[in-house]
Amino acid sequence: MSPSEPPDQRAAVVIPAKNEAASIAATVRACRAIPRVDLVVVVDDGSTDDTQCHARAAGAVTVRHSVTRGKASALETGASIVAMRDYSDGPSRLLLFIDADLGDTAAACSELVPPVLDGAADMAIAVPPKQVGAGGRGRVVRAARAAIASATGWAPVAPLSGQRCLTREAYEAAAPLATGWGVEVALSIDVLAAGLTVIEVPCDITHRVTGNDRAGKVHRATQYRDVLRAVAARRLRGRRVRGLDEDTVRAQSPFRAYRAVRED
Repeated sequence: MSPSEPPDQRAAVVIPAKNEAASIAATVRACRAIPRVDLVVVVDDGSTDDTQCHARAAGAVTVRHSVTRGKASALETGASIVAMRDYSDGPSRLLLFIDADLGDTAAACSELVPPVLDGAADMAIAVPPKQVGAGGRGRVVRAARAAIASATGWAPVAPLSGQRCLTREAYEAAAPLATGWGVEVALSIDVLAAGLTVIEVPCDITHRVTGNDRAGKVHRATQYRDVLRAVAARRLRGRRVRGLDEDTVRAQSPFRAYRAVRED
């Protein structure tokens, strides 16, 4: 344990889930094995299957939206549940956002906790290996990367990664979260706009990918639309930054932490 590492700092996992009965139990069990995690919250976002039951049986605290409200709303609900537990249990936990379809590989997200725990970053983002069977030509990823770079000067490797560990301060800087599939891009812009630090960390995770069928194309089109909406909203709110600084977080890692200074 590093000298700056709080000995009692805990982390809470928040998993937004819709119709993930097949994978949610494995994901929850893997998350419970992550060091420092003492709370796993699954937000069932209007599922029509047994997602909530499987999550609860695997050891998660569960809450259900009676109708589908979207990923951002599910994350906000989960973060609120964690805040209520923090109020009664002690200091604020780190928040670890994890997608429901990771299964056993969710355990690899343990790599996101140390940089935030050590104070080297306010938010750590997982960079997964190339996923087998992924469709599309990377248009949405390139658009998301360009949008973040335009707003902050930083071009992330994985701008759409949903696996993120962040402090409560970083979360509050981005609240309310952007709706739809623009939530990750908006998180990066808002956290940097607040003058906080972001790092990307390689994580050996596997998730479900969209193919080149009609459903996959519709999904990517929706992603593209939501990313553009999130960026446009931040431009209207004046979320722009300047003076990007770089610091190597760990000598053995090619990934760097970035901190941006908000414009006056």
